[in-house]
Amino acid sequence: MKALPFDKREGYIWYDGQFVPWQNANIHILNHGLQYGSCVFEGERVYDGYIFKSQEHTKRLFKSALILDINIPYSESEIVEAKEELVRKQKINNAYMKMFSWKGCDKMTIESMGGRVHFAIAAWEIHSDYSDAAKKTGIKICTSTWRRPDPRTFPVNIKFSGSYVMNTMAKHEAIKSGFDDAMMLDYQGYVAEGSASNIFFIKNNEIHTPIPDCFLDGITRQTIIEIAKHKGIKVFERKISPENIFEFDSAFLTGTSVEITEISQLDKKLFRSHEIIETLKDEYGSLVRNRALATS
Repeated sequence: MKALPFDKREGYIWYDGQFVPWQNANIHILNHGLQYGSCVFEGERVYDGYIFKSQEHTKRLFKSALILDINIPYSESEIVEAKEELVRKQKINNAYMKMFSWKGCDKMTIESMGGRVHFAIAAWEIHSDYSDAAKKTGIKICTSTWRRPDPRTFPVNIKFSGSYVMNTMAKHEAIKSGFDDAMMLDYQGYVAEGSASNIFFIKNNEIHTPIPDCFLDGITRQTIIEIAKHKGIKVFERKISPENIFEFDSAFLTGTSVEITEISQLDKKLFRSHEIIETLKDEYGSLVRNRALATS
């Protein structure tokens, strides 16, 4: 069954401080966020009615907004409360949630300081980035021709709409070539990340992952590293060259949407399943459904 387009769905969206019927949550086409990318966002997960790492996502959103001169007209605590109220009003237990803030229609030039800032939160029943078959056997990814930029030329440690154009292009390139997703290199030619996720490798029962110096240090990434260390698994954050890939036994992606997704193939390199991945999946699954931690 084909999913409904997002402008045809039912329910409510928290929009500029009030709940608006889903299909009425509209903006004018000449808004700065659409025309110039002045929009910051966060993707979150709702598990059993509770938002995982809600405060941490909210803090990161405000950090992103500060860097882009987007002055959010609400406090962090007001946003956290609005998210929780939305979950109750939407009557959703397991969902994907997106909150975002953007500049409106006051100015239509590169310079947008002083313009009105808007804020919205939406949540919908969870979807999957990959097919059930791909998730079961492990996804196939390829190295993209698109690279993560030099941090001296681009704000690489925040989430904003404009930065995801190259990620979209990388994933489209991969799908057109028969793969499920892409792996991006950095501006120096080292392994960076997936199209919208962080990447990990396993060798000799140890985990290796790129240093997040030109891409986002994901909240899920940080959580998985904490879990691994707690379980006594060594984690090495290091520079990984494409040639190093052939040394590894297994690989997986992490992210809010993909959670922990095993990789079965990267270009011509085949990976096998590993008990460490299953351990991380089990521990992460227990963590996200722990109410005391899911709201922190």
